[in-house]
Amino acid sequence: MNLLLLSLLWILWCTMHSLMIARAVTGFLTRFLGDRFRYYRLFYNITAMMTLLPLVVLTRNLRGDSVFVWQGYWLSLRFLLLAAATLLFWAGSRRYDMGYFLGIRQIRSGKTHTLLSETEEFSTAGVFGLTRHPWYLGSLLLIWSILPVYSPADLTVAVILSAYLVIGTVLEERKLVADYGDAYRTYQRQVSMLLPWK
Repeated sequence: MNLLLLSLLWILWCTMHSLMIARAVTGFLTRFLGDRFRYYRLFYNITAMMTLLPLVVLTRNLRGDSVFVWQGYWLSLRFLLLAAATLLFWAGSRRYDMGYFLGIRQIRSGKTHTLLSETEEFSTAGVFGLTRHPWYLGSLLLIWSILPVYSPADLTVAVILSAYLVIGTVLEERKLVADYGDAYRTYQRQVSMLLPWK
């Protein structure tokens, strides 16, 4: 019962997190708030963090016996995944603008766009030539490697967050195709969405 409740709460968080940036919601809020919409990204980030913390605490409190422990040869894989996640975040941050990501630059400039970069153009250079979403891929690797020990609660949350990231990536792709049309479709054909197999 505890795992079911935990699952429902995490799914609710993921759904709320996605709905807050859905095109229909942001379009309505842009019209409704006008110039004050520049504060929305910051509000979104604060809301996400404030609602995430109780879930993290609840997950920690529901930890039971360990199901999986990174040990022996598995430790090498864990550190490899952590290193890859770190590299993906670092390489992505060379293109993403942390001011936009946090919501601060929107307040100053009054501009907002789909990409979290200074310009409204998507990049195909560097890590973006390997994967279209380095931070999503880095997040997936981090979810599965950050904890040294996984309990049933941890594994449940890891599965839910992984599904959320994959679904979120697909939804993000739709926005980017709507914004950039054929140029982004060409990019999709050339570069993998997540795992760099192309």
